[in-house]
Amino acid sequence: MKKRHEQKLVVLGISLILIFNVPFILMFNGDGHIFGFPTLYVSIFSIWFISILISYIVLRRHYE
Repeated sequence: MKKRHEQKLVVLGISLILIFNVPFILMFNGDGHIFGFPTLYVSIFSIWFISILISYIVLRRHYE
């Protein structure tokens, strides 16, 4: 794997650690609902899904 792809994945990992930190997650802990689900759950799974997509895009470029 190229150094620049590794750096992108490391930056993604560090940013996910910061995003899933307690103070940031508590910003979404409210009484609101999105499609019947609490906003906390929707935000956690959305961030998780976006990180998987970014990882897929970075790794797909590596193997082309």
